[in-house]
Amino acid sequence: MSVPPDQNAALHAMFQAGSAMAQGFNQFLAEQQKLAATPPGANSVAWNAESEELKTLQQEWMGRHVQLWQGMLGKAGDQSAPQVAGATTGDKRFDHPAWGESPVYDYLRQAYLINSEYMKRMADAAPLADGQAKNRMRFLTRQLVDAMAPSNFLATNPEFVQKALETKGESIQQGIQNLLGDLDKGRISMTDDSAFEVGRNLAATPGAVVFENEVMQLIQYSPTTEKVSERPFLMVPPCINKYYILDLQPENSLVRYAVEQGNTVFLVSWRNVQADLGHLTWDDYIEHGALTAIKVVRDICKVKQINALGFCVGGTILGAALSVARIRGENPVASLTLLTTLLDFSDTGEIGYFIDEQAVQAREAGIGKGGLLRGSELATVFSALRANDLIWQYVVGNYLKGNKPPAFDLLYWNSDATNLPGPFLAWYLRNMYLENNLRVPGKLEMCGVKADLGRVDMPAFLYASREDHIVPWKTSYLTRSLLGGETTFVLGASGHIAGVINPAAKNKRNYWLSDSPTANADEWFDAATEVKGSWWPVWAKWLKSHGGKDVPARAHLGSKACPPGEPAPGRYVREKA
Repeated sequence: MSVPPDQNAALHAMFQAGSAMAQGFNQFLAEQQKLAATPPGANSVAWNAESEELKTLQQEWMGRHVQLWQGMLGKAGDQSAPQVAGATTGDKRFDHPAWGESPVYDYLRQAYLINSEYMKRMADAAPLADGQAKNRMRFLTRQLVDAMAPSNFLATNPEFVQKALETKGESIQQGIQNLLGDLDKGRISMTDDSAFEVGRNLAATPGAVVFENEVMQLIQYSPTTEKVSERPFLMVPPCINKYYILDLQPENSLVRYAVEQGNTVFLVSWRNVQADLGHLTWDDYIEHGALTAIKVVRDICKVKQINALGFCVGGTILGAALSVARIRGENPVASLTLLTTLLDFSDTGEIGYFIDEQAVQAREAGIGKGGLLRGSELATVFSALRANDLIWQYVVGNYLKGNKPPAFDLLYWNSDATNLPGPFLAWYLRNMYLENNLRVPGKLEMCGVKADLGRVDMPAFLYASREDHIVPWKTSYLTRSLLGGETTFVLGASGHIAGVINPAAKNKRNYWLSDSPTANADEWFDAATEVKGSWWPVWAKWLKSHGGKDVPARAHLGSKACPPGEPAPGRYVREKA
């Protein structure tokens, strides 16, 4: 086989580049092992460069590169030569035919995939006794692997070149315009922002604000049925996002669905705090948020008890608030629904990799006495958890290819950032994520009393999503052992948001049900039955059983003491970070 000198030189340069990339990856892993290692004397294990496991990994890596190199030489001399098997399949970043049409780009993608797999296996093999340190190392390794993909760069992405030629350079001009526009926004565009407007086609369920304070607005929704359950229903969304994840468009609105099932629905719309509210604490969100909302709903509807739902952090706030209420001798809630909620923070998934003693101390020193965590910073953290899907996909599409992202309501919501008050955040990070204090009876003082989740003894419906990377479902399952009442657990497919927002009308995906009372999540799942479709109807039936008798729907929103004010969705949700 004869290879032209110019092609031979190019291929040799590619091989050298691939080797250099891998050596850089090796150095990164070594540095991360040092950073992630536990302190001396804490059962840490030094990395042994002569270990058999490491030698085996290196030899396998070198062997795959030799195979790739030989394959590239074969393709240079014979266009019919086979590709290296198994090196390019299963990765949508490299699906475009342009990656296989040139030996240069073909080599780059295959070398990258070989090196990235090697890095991940090296991270798995790192001799760290501390499981959290190893998980953090795996996470950091994945971040680097994702960032180093040749698809992310102009010079190494053939789709950029092809698109530029096809459009006679217009895609480059559009990509620059997209970049400048995003720099002005301060974030990467994930959807067509012009397609949505809060109050027009998002958060459009009819209703009115019936109460407000500096922490939240309380929205009451107009009934759509002649009869409603006697007990009204309050929804407490997370304060780290806008509430309208629960009220997107009419066809996928959980708020609208709850109204249509014959409930008098109220919802907390948290304030998107600015500098003047940077003093707000966890107790403020409990006392002036959840507990005040419960009281106002009871007063408006003239009932002793209501039904309540909390989602994500909103569920943590609601669970804590009900603990405070029960210890005070109050019993204002007849049933509790928690969606993808942590009350036990023993395993917080990948977001926990950002949180350690040093990080929490820095937050306490910086904003713990007052100040803000800006919504843009919070959004960056969550995007980093799924960098390929929420960062690099749009870098490539928006800037390299000059595309405009399509309209997608969920991603519009995801980009609508919220600020958090520093004292609230610092307390939450330390007492929940770092020290996991809420699960311990009597450990935490909130609103002047010692919290005890065992006193939260009303029936509870607990939902978790199987692929949730923010609230791991097995950790969410531990809530069953913390609450004092009877619990029903349902596991849905998909992730933190898509699993929850699974409209009954579309009836997609699936969920798992089991009557097993076991405290072990794996045992529960082994006994569970898989059911096709949305979990919403199962929950609606359960909620109906705790709603009391049917009564005529109220003719007017609010009450004399709490008259309806501005129409839903209110002004708090429109405030920008």
